[in-house]
Amino acid sequence: MRRAILILWPSFVVGGAGEILFFTVFDPQELYLFGEPTDLPRIAVYTIGFFLCWAFAAASSAFTCFLARSAAEVNR
Repeated sequence: MRRAILILWPSFVVGGAGEILFFTVFDPQELYLFGEPTDLPRIAVYTIGFFLCWAFAAASSAFTCFLARSAAEVNR
């Protein structure tokens, strides 16, 4: 449980910051998906964007935890 908190909490903060930076530059109504404009409301695009940023940040944090294991933990 401790490791999950070590991964998810910082990635939540980074996901929020990433979303703020991304949507400061790009308008959700001007985004295209597979060459077609999105028909989703702004709040849906913000929500999807946040969860994508959070998922990428969590994957990065999880990979860091995976690589930070000691030799004893790896050889169990």
